[in-house]
Amino acid sequence: QVHLMESGGGLVQTGGSLRLSCAASGTIGSINYMGWYRQAPGKQRELVARITSSNSAHYADSVKGRFTISRDNAENTVYLQMDSLKPEDTAVYYCNAKRSLLLNGYWGQGTQVTVSS
Repeated sequence: QVHLMESGGGLVQTGGSLRLSCAASGTIGSINYMGWYRQAPGKQRELVARITSSNSAHYADSVKGRFTISRDNAENTVYLQMDSLKPEDTAVYYCNAKRSLLLNGYWGQGTQVTVSS
């Protein structure tokens, strides 16, 4: 079992920055992928960014060049630095950890990010 604890959401103006953190605990030795998803009201949950245990990162096209995902394996923590935020980035952001991309994996409780125009 893996437990994920997110922090760092909040309210920010357009063009501002936020940094999300996700600390993992439990049986984390088998986790190969950690990432961030988001879900806006009335929309499906979508991948924002993910990173492998070897620090290979993948981003959604909508956040490329603005968001940066990083991982501290010693602290079992993944970060999402969000810069140049836009109102369309407003959503609940969820941390995810999984062994394989074929699996649903484990989810955090979510943290709200609101970008005002």
